[in-house]
Amino acid sequence: MSDDPLRRELDETGVLLLSLARPEARNALDDELTRALGEALEEAAGDPQTRAIILTGAGESFCAGGDLARFEREWTPSAFRLYSHQLTALIASIEELEKPVIAAINGAVTGAGTQLALACDVRLAAPSVRIVFREGRLGIIPSHGGVTRLVKLIGLARARDVLLGGEELDAAGAERVGLLTAVVPDGDVVRAARERASLALSRSAEAYAAAKRLLAVAADASLQAGLAAEALTQTSLIATTEHREAVTRARARRSRG
Repeated sequence: MSDDPLRRELDETGVLLLSLARPEARNALDDELTRALGEALEEAAGDPQTRAIILTGAGESFCAGGDLARFEREWTPSAFRLYSHQLTALIASIEELEKPVIAAINGAVTGAGTQLALACDVRLAAPSVRIVFREGRLGIIPSHGGVTRLVKLIGLARARDVLLGGEELDAAGAERVGLLTAVVPDGDVVRAARERASLALSRSAEAYAAAKRLLAVAADASLQAGLAAEALTQTSLIATTEHREAVTRARARRSRG
C-alpha cells in the first residue's frame, strides 16, 4: 500500500530491501513505523528465504530520528522509559540479527536514525549525506546507545570530537572518523549495498553469524574471555556440514591447480 510506512522488497537472491517510507517527515520514527520495522526485522531473522537485509530511506533523507511529536506528549516517567526501552530494543535487534544488515544511507540522518545506521554491519552513503547531531539543541543527548555505541565504534577521542565539537558531519568527514564504511561515488547506495550483500552471502552463513556474535562479545570482553569464546565457537563450526562441504570444495580447487 502507498501509505505503508515501511516498504519491503525481497529479491530472488534473498536480499530484503526495507525502505523507511515517511518522506514527508524525513522518515522520522513514529509509533507506526517503529512497530512495522521491528516486526519486519523479527520476521527476517526467522525467515530462511531472507539471507540479508538492506535498510534505506525513501525520498531525500535516511531517517530524521524519533518523531518530534513524541516530545510534545504528556509523558509519565514510567511511560517514557517504556517507549525508550522499545526503541532501544529495536536498534539492538539489528546488531543481534545473525544475517548481514547493510545501511544504504541516501540522505540526512540524525537522532535515533543515526543509531539505526550505526547498528548495521556496514554503512554505505551517498556523497550528499549529512550526519547531524542536533540533540544538544533540544536539551537532550544521543540515547538508545547513541553515546556508548559511538565510543565503541570510533573510540573515545573521535567520539568527543563528534559530540562535543560541531553539530554536523558531511559524508567525507563521517567516513574519515569511521562512522561510515564507504562513500559511494555515484550515489547509488542501494546498488552498492546489493553488491556488498552479495559479497557477504558468498561466505558461510553460520560463520558470518558467529563472527557477528563474537565481535559483539569482543567489544566488552577481556582478551582471555574473547579467546575462550572464539575457541568454543570454532569447535562448534568445524562440526557443521557447511564447513565440511566448504573444505571439500577448497581441496577440489587446489587439486585442479
